[in-house]
Amino acid sequence: MALAFKDLHWTKNIQVQQYLQPGTLEEALEMLANFEGKARVIAGGTDVVPQLRGRDIEVEALVDITRIPGMDGIIEDGENIVLGGLVTHAQVASSNLIRDKALLLKEGAGSVGSPQIRNVATVAGNLVSGQPAADTSIPLLALDATVTIAGKDGEREVPLTAFFLDKGKTVLDCTREILTRIQFRGLGGNEGGCYLRLAKRKALTLPMLVLAAVVNADKRKGIINRAAIAMGPVAPVPYRATNVEGFLKGAPISDETFISSANMGMQECTPRDSSLRGSCDYRQEMSKVFIQRGLKTAVSRIGS
Repeated sequence: MALAFKDLHWTKNIQVQQYLQPGTLEEALEMLANFEGKARVIAGGTDVVPQLRGRDIEVEALVDITRIPGMDGIIEDGENIVLGGLVTHAQVASSNLIRDKALLLKEGAGSVGSPQIRNVATVAGNLVSGQPAADTSIPLLALDATVTIAGKDGEREVPLTAFFLDKGKTVLDCTREILTRIQFRGLGGNEGGCYLRLAKRKALTLPMLVLAAVVNADKRKGIINRAAIAMGPVAPVPYRATNVEGFLKGAPISDETFISSANMGMQECTPRDSSLRGSCDYRQEMSKVFIQRGLKTAVSRIGS
């Protein structure tokens, strides 16, 4: 179905010729292919519309995928949790399954924008935006999530650790491909997670620093089996502190371990000075605070 773009009330000053609404994934991919790189996918529109208004992108058509069935659910598949490509932040923030199996993702999704934004903005769109401190990218990175990308030649699965290329850039071609699902393993009884966000106010502001931690530990023996720490914006892409993770493997659960991890993680962080997000020195110091606090909180949530 095609609409005259000028007839949509919110399109003032946006230079787009066609607004297309496919009913199937195959139809959407065909539409993208027909425009040969001059069309963009739109779902929530919270990233695409501002980019169009600011002339950051120029396209001939928008392909609205919100009518495609089967992409708006949160399901449990064995040990895995699957988010459809149209799942919104509000859905994640209110999901009992996410609360029970991935609390850090619920915390991240609930931090995005305002209720109005969370009701329409999709988690997939947050990933595709490629921003180094996106509120759901960081916890999903700590959860070792994998995304499924559909194109004319079929589907491919990409670990989130290989998805981000540079600020605003991912392996997905948003003029020809669609992110259809996000999959990760829910946390087990010996695991805990935490999401922390530093910002000037609680809503509608860019974060100065975000951190997500997942810890697998034997609390009876007092040993950390493994840990995942994701942070942003401390690098051009959402960042995994792999050296800290290696140090934590087999380490005792103790204040000394957390302090050493925090000092090591601070040395890995290389945020740039920013008038909006704060200085490099400040955010490096806060990364030390966040790593220590995040690990302690994650451990405290094991078995709870």
